[in-house]
Amino acid sequence: MKHIAINSAKYGKPDEKAVIGKVIAENPDLKPRVKEVIQLVKECIREFESLSKEERENLIRMYTGEERKKEEREHRLPPLPKAEIGKVVMRFAPNPNGPPTLGSARGIIINGEYCKEYKGKYILRFDDTDPKTKRPMPEAYGWYLEDFEWLGYKPDEVIYASKRIPLYYEYAKKLIELGGAYACFCKKEEFKKFRDSGTPCVHRNSSVEDNLEVWEKMLEGAYDEGEVVLRIKTDISHKDPAVRDWVAFRIIYTPHPLVGDAYCVYPMLDFESAIEDYLCKTTHILRGKDLRDSELRQRYIYDYFGWEYPVTIHWGRVNVLEFGKLSTSLIKREIEAGKYEGWDDPRLPTVRALRRRGITAEAIRRFYLALGLSESEVNVSMRSLYAENRKIIDPQANRYFFVADPVEIEIENLPEEREVLIPKNPNTGEKRVLLGEKVVYVSRDDFEKLNGDNVRLKDFCNVILGKRAKFVSYELLEAKKGRNIIHWLPKSFSKKCKVLGDRIWEGYAERGVEKEVGRVVQFERFGFCKIEKANDEIVAIYTHE
Repeated sequence: MKHIAINSAKYGKPDEKAVIGKVIAENPDLKPRVKEVIQLVKECIREFESLSKEERENLIRMYTGEERKKEEREHRLPPLPKAEIGKVVMRFAPNPNGPPTLGSARGIIINGEYCKEYKGKYILRFDDTDPKTKRPMPEAYGWYLEDFEWLGYKPDEVIYASKRIPLYYEYAKKLIELGGAYACFCKKEEFKKFRDSGTPCVHRNSSVEDNLEVWEKMLEGAYDEGEVVLRIKTDISHKDPAVRDWVAFRIIYTPHPLVGDAYCVYPMLDFESAIEDYLCKTTHILRGKDLRDSELRQRYIYDYFGWEYPVTIHWGRVNVLEFGKLSTSLIKREIEAGKYEGWDDPRLPTVRALRRRGITAEAIRRFYLALGLSESEVNVSMRSLYAENRKIIDPQANRYFFVADPVEIEIENLPEEREVLIPKNPNTGEKRVLLGEKVVYVSRDDFEKLNGDNVRLKDFCNVILGKRAKFVSYELLEAKKGRNIIHWLPKSFSKKCKVLGDRIWEGYAERGVEKEVGRVVQFERFGFCKIEKANDEIVAIYTHE
């Protein structure tokens, strides 16, 4: 009865097959007794439909409420360690060398959810201090702000690291004075030998005065790129070579998109991030477990200054099977090479592309909350995201016919042209009208599979399919149920339509879909699509099945 009530709430009338499927999925041991299950489901549906409207609504409220509570329990994040209501400060810190991706959305959402739960402060910090290797895109700053808001979060503060470089200089100078940093003239390959062997280089024991002098000359632009770097003095024999005397500042003469050529010495991410987390009073950091070295390196700065390091939570990588390891840098190169049309190309895993396709922010939120914060690496399919999205859009999406790769057929001996009422939205009971006429389109796929068969043009009539199709009857029973029921479009009520996705489908959509621009609709037996344009031709973006 629970599944009957839930199904009825979704579709207006309980679907017997859907209910049976849910019952068996929930109780796999009943599979051998499926005939009994079918009979019981039929009896329960009859009982449900015999109830008064008020009694049915009470059941629906009870069971859909239980389902929501169950879902909320399943999607609840674990408590933040050492967190106090009103005192939590968290940050999401991207490098804006491209727009947010599906991977970025995880950080935005999980940090945002914790800040909401603990009434904390949420900081969006742009770690944009590499104007050369991972050069920021001026447009990406705005894209992050847009997508942040679209996903349902508003930062309490926005920080641009590139505009705060003098602050980092101050802390670098203090570290030099404390004996915690030194200027190193070793070439990269040369220092690697020292690092790998756990041996200090000749510059490590330079005096504070000498290091300060070199530091000032670095800031004045007296050295070439790569000639000298500022290193943090750590344990040179640390078991992890990546922690040994790491680079904190390097010289870069490439102008920065935001600050131009105001600076020629830029902090490395680990230095900038460590200082910002202290200045912003960050209490909790969510970080991939592959970045554990960052914490080990940064703790040396915190120890030199006597600061307390934030609580760190590590999570495992989420690998979305359909995209593999598609990096922002690689996407950028492939856009420039013409493989993709832009950052919102529907084939890409950017938030902008997902928005364009009709994936909802709530679906992405549920997708990541369901994955949780496990340290294990997770391999997940986009199908999981599509399943969440389908729950949201299916009750709202209006239904239409779309005929891909159309074949024009003429129905011989059609007794009359008649109006055909077809459900527009099963959830509301609303209907749309098509005119059943002699010349119609069917998809080439259906035509080639069923040519010569007795088929049912959905809700219209039965024909022997062919280029000149023979009218058989208006009665549903004349066609085989299911397989031989196909969708169609009257020629006079069709408009050219192109659907963009992993490939391009061209065909006709029924008139009326022009009014759905900006909305997701369901093209029956094809999939959900977001209608993007409706001028001379309808352009739709494929969402998912």
